[in-house]
Amino acid sequence: MSGESVRVNAESRLLELAQQNSDGISNEDLKQNMPQVPLQDLTEIINKLLKTGTLELFTSRGELLYKYKDPSQKSAGKGSDIEAKLVYKIIEEAGNKGIWIRDIRFKSNLNMTQLNKILKNFETKSIIKAVKSVAASKKKVYMLFDLEPDSSVTGGAWYQDQDFESEFVDVLSQQCHRYLVHRLEDAVKQGGGPLLVHNRAYTKALEVQNFISDLGISKVALSITDIESILYTVVLDNNAERTMAPDGTFLYKATNKFLPPTGLVKTSCGICLLADKCASTGSVNPNTCVYIADWLNKS
Repeated sequence: MSGESVRVNAESRLLELAQQNSDGISNEDLKQNMPQVPLQDLTEIINKLLKTGTLELFTSRGELLYKYKDPSQKSAGKGSDIEAKLVYKIIEEAGNKGIWIRDIRFKSNLNMTQLNKILKNFETKSIIKAVKSVAASKKKVYMLFDLEPDSSVTGGAWYQDQDFESEFVDVLSQQCHRYLVHRLEDAVKQGGGPLLVHNRAYTKALEVQNFISDLGISKVALSITDIESILYTVVLDNNAERTMAPDGTFLYKATNKFLPPTGLVKTSCGICLLADKCASTGSVNPNTCVYIADWLNKS
């Protein structure tokens, strides 16, 4: 059998599958039902049928589907259909990071009037959506309607309407530190020696995530990555330390910022607020200081 005959048979089989499935067929359906057809040949056949209007392209729940179009219902405006499919493909390839209209125009080589008409039609039918990017206040990117925008577009949990929620981040940082401190205090209460206390004080980001979730202080669900980024700010503030567990995850523990006091600091002079005014003469002097006398009597 010649190569052309094989392609004709493959095309007939594809149309048969499309006619049998009125809701449309996916790429996965084609792979399962036509495993003998090379992917390149299958792609060329699909593009041909899309161009002639025998198949139409649409999306359902984020999945690309091909639907058989009855010849009697084909529109005369095949050119506009091809342009719309081209724009759809460009937006689909951009994924959840989206694509700017200027880039769509550059890749499709369409004028702005044509492009705006296609984009408006897609948005009306909930095929695509426009999402504001934190990278530029007036910049919108387009992506498929069912996709969740990447954090690089929305700014993640720390942005609301493109504004950085600094107070929200501060509250989260305080609560994360609070949990680590409680964990350290509980470890000290249990006792068992310095090393055991040290190990017990460490906690995983998952435990901190559960604590923050139970508090209900966040209107959005915070991922492990979000909690990790907050915990890292606590580490940078020298309020916690971080180490890596054998499984490759990070562990966190509250730290004591200050070193044990030296001998001088333990004296009343070491914590006196008037030490810089103390002299052998005058109203503030060591000879008449009641605090030194009290400290010496207790020593």
